[in-house]
Amino acid sequence: MLENIGVKYDRGPETLQNQCTLAQIQSLVAAARFEDLKSRLCSRMSFGTAGLRAPMGAGFNRINDLTIIQSTQGLFSYLSRYFADFSSRGVVVGFDTRGQEESGCSSQRLAKLTAAVILSRDVPVHLFSSFVPTPYVPYAVKKLGAAAGVMITASHNPKEDNGYKVYWCHGAQISSPQDKEILQSIEEQLEPWSASCWDEELVESCCLRTDPLTQINSCYMDELTSLCFHRDLNRGCPLKFIHSSFHGVGHIFVQQAFEAFGFAPPIPVPEQKDPDPNFSSVLCPNPEEGESVLKLSLLLAEKENTSIVLATDPDADRLAVAEKCDGCGWKVFTGNELAALLGWWMLFNWKENHPDPADTEQVYMLATTVSSKILQALARIERFHFEETLPGFKWIGNRIQELSATGHSVIFAFEESIGFLCGSMVPEKDGVSSAAVVAELAAYLHNKNLSLNQQLHNIYQTYGYHVSKTSYVICNNPPTIHKIFNRIRNFDGEGSYPKTCGGVQVVHVRDVTTGYDSSQPDLRSVLPVSRSSQMITFTLQNGVVATLRTSGTEPKIKYYTEFCAPPGKSDVTSLEEELRKITTALLDDFLEPERNHLIRRCL
Repeated sequence: MLENIGVKYDRGPETLQNQCTLAQIQSLVAAARFEDLKSRLCSRMSFGTAGLRAPMGAGFNRINDLTIIQSTQGLFSYLSRYFADFSSRGVVVGFDTRGQEESGCSSQRLAKLTAAVILSRDVPVHLFSSFVPTPYVPYAVKKLGAAAGVMITASHNPKEDNGYKVYWCHGAQISSPQDKEILQSIEEQLEPWSASCWDEELVESCCLRTDPLTQINSCYMDELTSLCFHRDLNRGCPLKFIHSSFHGVGHIFVQQAFEAFGFAPPIPVPEQKDPDPNFSSVLCPNPEEGESVLKLSLLLAEKENTSIVLATDPDADRLAVAEKCDGCGWKVFTGNELAALLGWWMLFNWKENHPDPADTEQVYMLATTVSSKILQALARIERFHFEETLPGFKWIGNRIQELSATGHSVIFAFEESIGFLCGSMVPEKDGVSSAAVVAELAAYLHNKNLSLNQQLHNIYQTYGYHVSKTSYVICNNPPTIHKIFNRIRNFDGEGSYPKTCGGVQVVHVRDVTTGYDSSQPDLRSVLPVSRSSQMITFTLQNGVVATLRTSGTEPKIKYYTEFCAPPGKSDVTSLEEELRKITTALLDDFLEPERNHLIRRCL
């Protein structure tokens, strides 16, 4: 029956390796669900902003044993051609705590299969023996001199998903053209090489497999102390902290990071401390969603009479922070607000240790282009360098490597989706180190009788208020997304973008998908063209910057707006009202949610 949809169904030995995924295909065939079968079997995954990411289950566009083996064979072949010393450098492999009973897939099993493919060709593998935070893999790649790293994770995605994240020898995620070249290599290596590729027990018997967990954890925690500037103050800090690991990997590592900084360990949220692939206690495993998913943390904080809550996402590369405000509940900081605090803090400590102004002129801070411009405002006054990259930390990570090669220091980088990097220990966002840094910042401010929120307003008073709004709509139909962005590009006639938004004139348009930028003399975008995704940015006459873009990991159209006010303009209420009008118009007039059957964010 599969021939009816143009699929050759060869029940060869490889189809019997995972009885769970075989049963899924058989069930779909029996139910004559040919569209579902066509979706699963007639397309393949591609690298997005975070590598391969898809639901677990049967099919070539799903994460499963076969697609992981195929991906690793393609990666192996690519690395073999690129590195003459690949057979001695090897690959680092890590995994998170995800798993799915109905497909027989777990991150640990998929990591073992990844290792088995490489070991079957007599190349060493540094496979972590237990789950680790995502940043541990690129950290290990650099520390061990490996050719590449693979992390099996879907980060904060729904429980049904998993992923395959690839890091290059310098520790940053692969970027173009490596991603496309590896995909081509995968398509040339679809037939499993041997029975050994399916043998997850090979990692237990092969002498080429090493376990880097103890060494890397020890090195990481030692190096983490380079971000600790006030250890004596930390030791005597009266503040207590709540930490949730969102049923993921973060608990033990954040505890150790706090100890490395001289703090008592944070109080864990007991219901969320241990790994649970079903994420049983949260609506979704993404702390970025705010107060609605932090309920258990906030309840525990009230019980323990603590004022600060920290939450890492399931693979501990992101960090959310909430602070109790006097008489008005809890303040859950946005990624942009936390970046203002952390950027200020890292610069403050840099200047304390480097009093010569010439030293500050050699440092950089980085942010993705959809993130707040607050670091740009700091850079203008404090005279350090600030640069923007395309969305996705892979762009930040690769830029860090380029700057490091020319002798420059990146002391802070972030993306608005609560991804932060303090210092440059690893060219990847890191929730573990960020949690310890936020704790020290809070302890320092507490000693000055300041809260995090009060210091945030101090920063805005000095450098200008930056009021932002970030949200999304869900669109499960790719042709609709294409239609929406095509309409925007021809809004006021063919080839004419919108001239106003919410009644305010649009003064510049940048379309990274097509490479157009009206603010440049040659009308060409300074940022690299990214034709595989949609992203258009509007700069308005009143100073608002608004961006629409598709997500690289989820079926979402994200929208970002920010009012960048000059120093001294402190009427926050009017700024927020003006931003609200622009955001509403951006959503209703440009995306047309009802007409396009988009699902508005609702938590």
